[in-house]
Amino acid sequence: MIEIRIHGRGGQGAVIASRILASAFFKEGKYVQSFSSFGAERRGAPVEAFVRIDENEIKIRYMIYEPDHIIILDPALIDLVDVKVGLKKNGWVIINTDRPPEDFPLFSDYRIATVDANSIAIKYQLGSKTAPIVNTAILGAFSKTTGLVGIDRVVDSVKEFVPLKKKENAKATLEAFDKVKVCKS
Repeated sequence: MIEIRIHGRGGQGAVIASRILASAFFKEGKYVQSFSSFGAERRGAPVEAFVRIDENEIKIRYMIYEPDHIIILDPALIDLVDVKVGLKKNGWVIINTDRPPEDFPLFSDYRIATVDANSIAIKYQLGSKTAPIVNTAILGAFSKTTGLVGIDRVVDSVKEFVPLKKKENAKATLEAFDKVKVCKS
């Protein structure tokens, strides 16, 4: 079983990202679960969304405490929340940032990838300049970095789940797939 935790803020699309990712894996013949957890239901509040993937039916129904991989939509959360809690050794940490992966020594025990999903989202007018919606872009980076799910399935699921600007979201996904940076160490 593969378990993924997505850290974001309300309004960034973490919950939709988990649904898109689950759909992409489902399209590849996997069993999936997607769910979320958040406290104060307001824009900007920390949000966690989760995805489970397996070759067999998933019968467990509880939070993900030891994810295989994490996705961080807002790098400011790194200082506010213990985002790496429970992360398994050799797990991927995919961060939305314009900084290179090597700038995150906190994650030196893990495989790190970064992508500037903010600028990609702004380019395609996904959200606003002050509050870009980065979920579809970061999923392109996840696909390329982990190799766990094909980009074509992710793009198909993006077009299925995003309510607006389907073409622009698909382009953002593909651009992040091409622009993701992986730590070389």
